[in-house]
Amino acid sequence: MTGTPPRAATAPGRTPTNLTQGGKTKAGIGESTLRPDGTLKVTGEFAYSSDMWHEDMLWGFTLRSTVAHAEIRSIDTAEALATPGVYSVLTYDDLPTDVKNYGLEIQDTPVLAHGKVRHHGEPVALVAADHPETARRAAAKIKIDYAELPVVTDEASATAEGAPLVHENRTDHHIGHVPHPNIVHRQPIIRGDADEAAKKADVIVSGEYVFGMQDQAFLGPESGLAVPGEDGGVDLYVATQWLHSDLRQIAPVLGLPEEKVRMTLSGVGGAFGGREDLSMQIHACLLALRTGKPVKIVYNRFESFFGHVHRHPAKLWYEHGATKDGKLTHLKCRIVLDGGAYASASPAVVGNASSLAVGPYAVEDVDIEAIALYSNNPPCGAMRGFGAVQACFAYEAQMDKVARKLGLDPVEFRQLNAMEQGTLMPTGQPVDSPAPVAELLRRVKAMPLPPEQQWLTAGAGADVRALPGGLSNTTHGEGVVRGVGYAVGIKNVGFSEGFDDYSTARVRMEVVGGEPVATVHTAMAEVGQGGVTVHAQIARTELGVQQVTIQPADTQVGSAGSTSASRQTYVTGGAVKNTCEHVREQVLDLGRRKFGTYHPAWATAELLLEGGKVVTDGGEVLATLADVLEDAAVDLELEWRHRPTEPFDLRTGQGNGHVQYSFAAHRAVVEVDTELGLVKVIELACAQDVGKALNPLSVVGQIQGGTTQGLGVAVMEEIIVDPKTAKVRNPSFTDYLIPTILDTPTIPVDVLELADEHAPYGLRGIGEAPTLSSTPAVLAAIRNATGLELNKTPVRPEHLTGT
Repeated sequence: MTGTPPRAATAPGRTPTNLTQGGKTKAGIGESTLRPDGTLKVTGEFAYSSDMWHEDMLWGFTLRSTVAHAEIRSIDTAEALATPGVYSVLTYDDLPTDVKNYGLEIQDTPVLAHGKVRHHGEPVALVAADHPETARRAAAKIKIDYAELPVVTDEASATAEGAPLVHENRTDHHIGHVPHPNIVHRQPIIRGDADEAAKKADVIVSGEYVFGMQDQAFLGPESGLAVPGEDGGVDLYVATQWLHSDLRQIAPVLGLPEEKVRMTLSGVGGAFGGREDLSMQIHACLLALRTGKPVKIVYNRFESFFGHVHRHPAKLWYEHGATKDGKLTHLKCRIVLDGGAYASASPAVVGNASSLAVGPYAVEDVDIEAIALYSNNPPCGAMRGFGAVQACFAYEAQMDKVARKLGLDPVEFRQLNAMEQGTLMPTGQPVDSPAPVAELLRRVKAMPLPPEQQWLTAGAGADVRALPGGLSNTTHGEGVVRGVGYAVGIKNVGFSEGFDDYSTARVRMEVVGGEPVATVHTAMAEVGQGGVTVHAQIARTELGVQQVTIQPADTQVGSAGSTSASRQTYVTGGAVKNTCEHVREQVLDLGRRKFGTYHPAWATAELLLEGGKVVTDGGEVLATLADVLEDAAVDLELEWRHRPTEPFDLRTGQGNGHVQYSFAAHRAVVEVDTELGLVKVIELACAQDVGKALNPLSVVGQIQGGTTQGLGVAVMEEIIVDPKTAKVRNPSFTDYLIPTILDTPTIPVDVLELADEHAPYGLRGIGEAPTLSSTPAVLAAIRNATGLELNKTPVRPEHLTGT
């Protein structure tokens, strides 16, 4: 605990002034307060990281490999260095220390390639110049002699006898537990006896499923500004998801102590997991320290596709058994995730995929295996709902298949097998908070269906945008069939498997201009999730002040952890709440010392801070905060942790690996032109338990955003990698399609609030769960319309027409 103690108290018998009626603090927890950055963003006035500018700054550029797997025979930078306007060209040999790799968990990613490249688009050289186009032209003059090597692109080529090793001489802690060096991590989950349980099944259904590689597709490209300091250090302004994780990886490469690498969060234009790994951070710092000038790097969209990790593509095999009355008997599954050339978050993705592979269902006997591969495909890592998204696509397809084989309604079949509070996860961990899976399905099914084939009643005024194909004007209603599909999913909240998941908050309370003001300082990365809004709401609720200032996030305060895993409102919100509570107690102690003899309630009553005043729980005002504080300040910085978790057993997968679970259910309504293979998603309704809606408007926005990303991977989003060369074929928004406003349907949301007693305010992390079930719901609706099996994402026209 650090902080500035209050000044010495005045005489205990002092009488407080301005004792008017107490009033509730506005814009606290549970209210839909507006985002402080909202207006600036919609008017185009918000400063993103790519907007930063510094006098006399240079522009950095990264030269990337044009092949996926090759030896680097030589690099010739002479012509690039001779280009007018170029200040520096760096390769691996110019790195300042012996620390030349970085990584979230496994430090296997080179700052710049040395000896070989392992994937298409790997950074090889850096250029700093006085203009961005000068830097690009100079980089194009660098001559690299590659000797191409065979590529590893799937499980067969990765584990074949004599397969090329993506990483030779591995020493990471996973290598002793995997069957092949090209497997990053393996996690089995064994509970009960699946083979014996299968004998009790009246029906057994199996299926193979393929989930495509999805891009986070954030609109703000990777960017940042590095400014060399007079002390030999560097100030880095960057869009990221985890300032302190970046710092931990950057400082050793630069050969600087962490206190000399000062990081400040700049405006972030979306993240969704893609900014959890480093991109241009080290590169900008290297160039700034080498040239002695500020260096700005901004990726264009082509570079961005190579500059961050993507969602793991996956192949999944599932088998379910059920009795004739609809009870699941067992589950067997095998999940193969392609992690690409470097580990990134692959071990954690494996842990999620395996531990959540059963879905939100009660199944006693399971046999699960999940692995992540090393390959020469693009690196894959964190993306919204990681691991759980791929599994949900497969197990929900299975639920429909089993229900159909039993002749049962797919929703009722799910409800019959739904987990509830007290159910054991396949890891043996009890679900110790509400798990309203059956209720969410009931709610989403009960929502009114949209009118069918709306264009038929519109006559000449029919809007072509309501038809499959939209403005392409290819469909006029013939051959269009409606389908309805359901899905439900389960996602863990927070970091798992024994990770020390904590956050830090500094809170200062003082009087400014006669009014009490709270200042909140955390290192939380605001990436669009609304944390800055919620932190102010928490401070108002706990401290009873109207004026709250949110300090810019930087590394001058302790770590807030990553803005990922639906954890920030839970963990950093919990840290802000905890620090505010301690600040409140110090303020009340100060009040007791000042006014303790004025009123007995100071010693006997439950005291609250509301409306800028100290009040009893009965509403009686004892003093104003301005009187209590005067010119003193209470300033504390504290860490806060959720309940501990533990690693999964490497042989059985048993263990209390997660701290909380979140649940969402979707109903998709689609209309499909079966002749042309065109799909129009009419509605994508969602019901989700959020525990407690701290900001209801933001909650609905998060649910609708996650739903839309799930829609994208269902019908359009996929990074296409050539299976022969491992090169990316579509690194642009021309060829990689994401949903626009014309593709996004109505998304009605039903919010359920069942408090988790273990969480601050009873809240539940919300950002990822809707990304899980929206995808399989859309696929289920298309299957319902067409009768096709459709076991791959995304669904393309040729999958529907057979052409």
